[in-house]
Amino acid sequence: MKKTYQAENISCNNCANMIKASLTDDFGEIEVNLEATPKEVTLDIENDENEKKFISEMSELGFPIINK
Repeated sequence: MKKTYQAENISCNNCANMIKASLTDDFGEIEVNLEATPKEVTLDIENDENEKKFISEMSELGFPIINK
């Protein structure tokens, strides 16, 4: 199911590219909306376990999710 999350600390294309490069192998296509405030990350989440893993990995990258 496609879900959109709001994340902190995403400020530019470099941030978006880091997220995509780091997480695409595990989560497939990832879209980052730099126009939204706060910034939005959209991807297909298969189950609760995947969602927890995504939220954890985003936090480790320095982009904590602020909505779930």
